Amino acid sequence: MFYFMSFMLMALVVGLVAVASNPAPYFAAFGLVVAAVVGCGILAIFGGPFLSLVLLLIYLGGMLVVFAYSAALAAEPFPEAWGDRTVFGWILVYLFGVGLTSGFFWEDWCGNCWMEVGRLDWFSILQGDTSGVAIMYSFGGGMLIICAWVLLLSLLAVLELTRGLSRGALRAV
Repeated sequence: MFYFMSFMLMALVVGLVAVASNPAPYFAAFGLVVAAVVGCGILAIFGGPFLSLVLLLIYLGGMLVVFAYSAALAAEPFPEAWGDRTVFGWILVYLFGVGLTSGFFWEDWCGNCWMEVGRLDWFSILQGDTSGVAIMYSFGGGMLIICAWVLLLSLLAVLELTRGLSRGALRAV
C-alpha cells in the first residue's frame, strides 16, 4: 500500500508540473486530466469513493468546457510542446523546487502511518464518506454559494491566463 500511494502522489506531482510548466492549453490539458484522475484516486483510496467519483465527474465536465473555450481563444499556429527548451527548463525548475521542499520536510514525513478510513471502524455499517456527503447536503445553501464563487473565480483566472495579447472583446477591430 505504501508503494502504491507513493506512486500515486508522484503521479499527482508530475501531472501538476505538466500543467504549470506548459503555456499552451493543448498540451497542458493532458496534465490536468492526469492530476484530476490521480487526485480523485487518492481520495478514493483514503475512504471517499462516492465523493471522489462525484468530484471526478464534475471536475472533468467543467474542465472540458473551460478547455474548449480557452483552446478556441488561444489558437496558436505553433504551440510550445513539452520537448521545447523553455518548457523543459520550467519542468526542471519545478521538479527542483518540489525536491527541495520535500527535502526540507523529510524529517517529519510519516509515510508508514497512512491508513484508509475503512480500517478505522471495522464494525461500522456506513462508508467513510457518507457522513461527509450528509453534512454537505445539510449545509447546502452556504456550500452552493461558496462553490459557485470558486467556480466563477477559477473561470476568470483561466480566461485571464489564456487571453494573451489579444485583449478579448476589447481589441481594436
